Amino acid sequence: MSTEPPPFGSGQSPDDDPFRKQQPPPQQGGGSPYDPPPRQPPYDSQPPPSGGGPYGGGPYGGDPYGGGAYPNDPLSGMPPLADSGKRVLARIIDMILVGIVVGLLAWAFRISQYTVDSDDFEFGKSFAQEALAAVLYIAYDTYFTVKNGQTLGKKLMKLRVADLNDGSTPSVRTALIRAAVLWIPFAFCCACIWTAIAGGWSFFDKPYKQGLHDKAAKTVVVSTG
Repeated sequence: MSTEPPPFGSGQSPDDDPFRKQQPPPQQGGGSPYDPPPRQPPYDSQPPPSGGGPYGGGPYGGDPYGGGAYPNDPLSGMPPLADSGKRVLARIIDMILVGIVVGLLAWAFRISQYTVDSDDFEFGKSFAQEALAAVLYIAYDTYFTVKNGQTLGKKLMKLRVADLNDGSTPSVRTALIRAAVLWIPFAFCCACIWTAIAGGWSFFDKPYKQGLHDKAAKTVVVSTG
């Protein structure tokens, strides 16, 4: 199997995602595949104790969202969680890159949020520029997250977004939710304040170091190097 992530829009099955955690192999027992199945416990036996992960997962704290596919910590088999400081640097890089494009397009289409005319500081057409910023930031984040889990900033900082459930590259729906939660408030009302709250949440969140947008999309950010 190729170690390269599937290209965006290739139609490749999610099961072929090289980042997806594989089910653990069956226990070695030396038996034949034609052996009878193991005996079931008696009907009066006690069920396993209830409990679960921090998000209400299965009885053994496996899939934190209730799937129960992995009996251990859902991070088992994944790279270590990313350092929150590196996440901030990656986000700043992304904001600068996309912000340059937003500024150039706003200038080209004359929808700059403000213009400076001699002594007048005139605000105008702000909604158009905010909408442009929201569309570009969401499109940028979604495209690269679905492609291989890495925006350009994350690639430089050797980070990757992964599904918390199985470590795979996020789907279009997951990436879109994650990007929308982060960038719509940023573009229309709260700008850097919301980015600091949503992203800075990872400094204090336990055990998965998720930002608010990660929680909404059920993703984590892991290190790739």
